[in-house]
Amino acid sequence: MSAQATPKPDAIAPVAGSFLASEEAGEVSSLLLLPAGAAWMMTLAHGAGAGMRHENMERIARALAAAGIATFRYQFPYMERGGKGRNPQRVSLATIRSAAAEAHSLVPHLPLFAGGHSFGGRMTSIAAGCAPLPGVHGLVLFAFPLHPAGKPSVHRADHLQRITVPVLLMSGTRDRLADRQLLHQVCRPLRSNVTLYEMEGADHGYRVPRRGNSRTVSVFAEMASAVSSWAASRFPPHTIRQTS
Repeated sequence: MSAQATPKPDAIAPVAGSFLASEEAGEVSSLLLLPAGAAWMMTLAHGAGAGMRHENMERIARALAAAGIATFRYQFPYMERGGKGRNPQRVSLATIRSAAAEAHSLVPHLPLFAGGHSFGGRMTSIAAGCAPLPGVHGLVLFAFPLHPAGKPSVHRADHLQRITVPVLLMSGTRDRLADRQLLHQVCRPLRSNVTLYEMEGADHGYRVPRRGNSRTVSVFAEMASAVSSWAASRFPPHTIRQTS
């Protein structure tokens, strides 16, 4: 009888769970995707308008799994309650800290990163700028929203200089929420700590024009490969000592 094949990342079912976001906000839902042989673990916060099960969140998680990175997706409390009315920032920041603690408790043997898409990444970076996230070795910010669409500014990046762990900031070159020139202006003086990776032709939703769905899918694989390369160069798994 032949040995059972290792399941492919797209065949692995995420494990649903929940955790206490904060005493004020109560419990929220989560999804743990843990591929065999994972080298790293990442919390993955959703964007402002769609929750952790949105297709882009699913695609990011699956692509990261294929690259050897486990993910812990979770809901912000307002999304858990139906998505009406964002929480006060203190609630979002508390949720991010709780998510990092929960992810570490579930998979304590893997080096932990914290990240998110758009709003989720921005809130994660603000939380890390206020105080280091316990157990988190680096941040990965997908489609960081530097400014509202059509209103170029850089004040949303002011806190990046206060983050004490390495940051990978990922942005599409057609993202209307991140003017390319301004993004380079922000990252240039922070280059010892902030790595900017650009996806050619991608917009804020990772869409690439006139190339069909296949190119969009490849953007997720490209991002996952970039995260894996960044993680391997910054944090070789055997060099990080995990604490309980």
